[in-house]
Amino acid sequence: MSGRLLVIAAGGTGGHMFPAQALAEAMLARGWRVALSTDDRGLRYAGGFPAAVERRALSAATFARGGMAAKALASLRIAKGVAEAWAWFGRARPAAVAGFGGYPALPALAAAGLRGVPRLIHEQNGVLGRVNRAFAVRVQAVACGVSPLIGAPGGARLVDIGNPVRAAAKAAALVPYAPPGEGMLNLLAFGGSQGASALSRLLPEMLAALPEGLRARLKITAQAREAEAAALSAALGPAAEVTPFFADMPERIAAAQLVICRSGASTVAELGVIGRPSILIPFPAATADHQTANARPLAEAGAAILAPEAGLTGAALAGHVRAVLEDAARAQAMAEAARRLGRPAADAALADLVERISEGKPPA
Repeated sequence: MSGRLLVIAAGGTGGHMFPAQALAEAMLARGWRVALSTDDRGLRYAGGFPAAVERRALSAATFARGGMAAKALASLRIAKGVAEAWAWFGRARPAAVAGFGGYPALPALAAAGLRGVPRLIHEQNGVLGRVNRAFAVRVQAVACGVSPLIGAPGGARLVDIGNPVRAAAKAAALVPYAPPGEGMLNLLAFGGSQGASALSRLLPEMLAALPEGLRARLKITAQAREAEAAALSAALGPAAEVTPFFADMPERIAAAQLVICRSGASTVAELGVIGRPSILIPFPAATADHQTANARPLAEAGAAILAPEAGLTGAALAGHVRAVLEDAARAQAMAEAARRLGRPAADAALADLVERISEGKPPA
């Protein structure tokens, strides 16, 4: 098969996988071959990647959990993954490796360094993650999804790129925003794989605190953990749609008058490109509070209401909802502010950066 090979190394969460998928789509369109390097868990999140992308699971592990024995075992698994990637790269001869964070990205990035393959990392969040921080001064470029990037060591070559979004999000961006009027109102709420429980608690309290007239007009679509979905559905009533997973999240964002969600990097990027007002509740257990760093640019631009989870009540959340849905002009202004922050060309900029480092050129 013709075309240079890019290996994309990414961990097994949507936050890593969605921008990685966007880069894969962009590189395939430029005639490159693309392979995804992850672990067994990561492969379960790779269903959205184009069929032309080769999937390869390498041995990987995290140092973040367990005692000394667990850490020793993790070291052995990572060493095995590096050896697997070393052998693979000797046969496949990639032109570049792009890492998107997460421990499953570590073996391919390490093997690329040993093989002398040009490599970059993309940091989706406003705070540099553990694996990306380990490689930041050793790679040709650090592509920043959010600027300023907190925690970047001196000597790292930072390039302001933004967070690439999937083709589905770009398609959803063509749907104009419909500000709240007299009819039904779509309220979308989701918390991601780790953060949905707090929203499952807050949403029924929020609904009860809304005035009857507004409550009767709401069509709530909510993501909930599987164990919590039935109870949340019962609490929100028959007009609500509650499910553990949405395969068409960009389309649902586009259909919403207001979005209540966590502020993961990919979520924030898609809210900007699609252009929708939001209430952002950062996941408080996120490493180095990076979700607050992700949310801050939207909040400061007037595109979002930043609502820290600590002390947040259903009544307070209802007040934020009313502030948007009962003020069509403000809702429209928030949508426009979000769109101004969107970076729909981030995938092309990141693809340009891949090509530059693969040719031995400076990142900028």
